[in-house]
Amino acid sequence: MTGIIARWRQRLPVTDHTPIVTLGEGGTPLVRADRVAKAAGLPPGSIFLKLEGLNPTGSFKDRGMTLAISKALENGAEGVLCASTGNTSASAAAYAARAGLRCVVFLPKGKVAAGKLSQAVMHGAEIVEVDGNFDSALTMAVEAARLQGLTLVNSANPFRIEGQKTGAFEILEQLGRAPDNHFIPVGNAGNITAYWKGYTEMGHRPRMFGWQAAGAAPLVHGKPLKNPKTIATAIRIGNPISWKTAVAARDQSNGLIGSVTDADILAAYRFLAEKEGVFCEPSSAASVAGLFKLAKMRKAPKGLTVCVLTGHGLKDPDITRRFKPKRRRVKAGGSVKL
Repeated sequence: MTGIIARWRQRLPVTDHTPIVTLGEGGTPLVRADRVAKAAGLPPGSIFLKLEGLNPTGSFKDRGMTLAISKALENGAEGVLCASTGNTSASAAAYAARAGLRCVVFLPKGKVAAGKLSQAVMHGAEIVEVDGNFDSALTMAVEAARLQGLTLVNSANPFRIEGQKTGAFEILEQLGRAPDNHFIPVGNAGNITAYWKGYTEMGHRPRMFGWQAAGAAPLVHGKPLKNPKTIATAIRIGNPISWKTAVAARDQSNGLIGSVTDADILAAYRFLAEKEGVFCEPSSAASVAGLFKLAKMRKAPKGLTVCVLTGHGLKDPDITRRFKPKRRRVKAGGSVKL
């Protein structure tokens, strides 16, 4: 059997009676990024990218969902429920389909990228569109789960965090050591929480650098935002569930939670695609945008750095329309001078 539960069973809350629901998640590449390093004024071999967009449904959410759905099935759940900006709903719908469970997803109307919405639809999820933002959808999802007996599989579910911590285990194994610095996008803040948990369980304490979009940066401002705004839909969240644990990860690691503008995010998004051959969704590029921001301030941390890219570029294809392609039109049958 493949998947993170089979690989890390001894470090996860499962028993011989836990039915394992997997799509073969985990084992994502860790890619050296020397052009990113050069652009940040850092030496070759100092920057690596963790490509979480190569999980089965195209995002890191699969790590937590395999465990959350497996435990829901073990505990006799009749169905699962979540609120989502897109990736959680895609993952929940896929793993619920695999398990034969009902899946209900609460989505902010008109604010979910096309690639993610299509996944939830095709996996058979029941979709509830909420006239509001993600935070409104989450409030409704939590209440619906409580009243109707469905299992909530947002990152408030502790099994989600347990599954996602395996990303840190993989990085340690792939590098053969702990990174000095870990850069990661921050939306609902479950992933920075999970990576810190994974590192510390293995006896390591890299500095954690979390990056929010400037228009959706409640952790930076120290207060929830009613109307978060950013083109990076996956991190368009005004009141993260894992607020306290994210702040703890920052403080305990002597790290930082900062913000980057949409322009910064799109510049890093394009740089990664054109210079490193890595196509991630805009939200993912916040980690590299944060590195570039610190580099411009001459504050890029020294040592070995891992930047997590949380989702695949095909998750949010409409963003590419902002960029003018290198294109020409020719008549069929003739020769073309290139």
